[in-house]
Amino acid sequence: MSLPLSPPVQPQLAKSARELPAGDDWCYEPKWDGFRTIVFRDGDDVHLQSRNGRPMNRYFPEIVEQALALPAERYVLDGEMVVTVDGIQEFDLLSQRIHPAASRVERLARETPAQLVAFDLLAEGDDELLELPYAERRKRLAALVTDPVELTSATDDPDAAGQWLAGTGEGVIAKQASAPYRPGERVGMVKVKRVRTADAVVAAFRFGKEPETVGSLILGMYDDGGELHVIGHTSSFRAKQKRELLELLEPYRTHERGSGEPSRWKSDEELVWEGLRPELVVEVAFDHITGQRIRHGAKFLRWRTDKEPRGCLTSQLRD
Repeated sequence: MSLPLSPPVQPQLAKSARELPAGDDWCYEPKWDGFRTIVFRDGDDVHLQSRNGRPMNRYFPEIVEQALALPAERYVLDGEMVVTVDGIQEFDLLSQRIHPAASRVERLARETPAQLVAFDLLAEGDDELLELPYAERRKRLAALVTDPVELTSATDDPDAAGQWLAGTGEGVIAKQASAPYRPGERVGMVKVKRVRTADAVVAAFRFGKEPETVGSLILGMYDDGGELHVIGHTSSFRAKQKRELLELLEPYRTHERGSGEPSRWKSDEELVWEGLRPELVVEVAFDHITGQRIRHGAKFLRWRTDKEPRGCLTSQLRD
């Protein structure tokens, strides 16, 4: 490739915040729940680079085709690959594509194709654009992107951007209109995630690393058929709470024991769980889901003694 930028290029990153920054120099985009991707195209040659600098062409052939379909023949753009089903971005369907079998990748590309969403332009032709302000890069990106690549929405109205923090949105990315693109740095960009809450049954627990403490609560929800499914865990407890939890859970213990799936991050002992009667309900907060599971640990908010366990349904994850 003879582009002014060569892979790998680290993507610019965003600082986390609880509220949208306000002011004349801020613009807002919806936050996408997919794989961050930098696309390099030089004529018929396309290179897809992951956030970590890895090549992704073999896993997403349809994205290569989308990049080739743009009229511009030489560019470097920053974007996200997403799979959307019934208006919901399904991160787990993307993850299934990272598979060694080419036949599986080809089948999934047909059944649940990914879409490239573009939100920044790093180079065009022989011009490197990193030092240009975001507002100028956005203008040039809008002129370059056409179907089948999607140009992300954008607004300078914080009230309008607030709508992306509701409904099925993932949150908002705020960008300073005057800021250059800084690879690998958390400057000029802020992310505000949409935080959701749900009620879940405490189905089991794991012991903590310290003796006589609880490390985490295993959370469950019922499907429409009345079957209880594990949907995640919460471990956001202070040291005192971890000691008190063991006494609180004792009357509900079934003395059934099991072990979670092997993990490179946890020892076998840390994966062992202790069963509980499904009678305790908690309210938790979370931001991302994968399929019917909370992707990261949920934050414990409070006990729901007023809530019937059977009312904790998996449909809450999609509300």
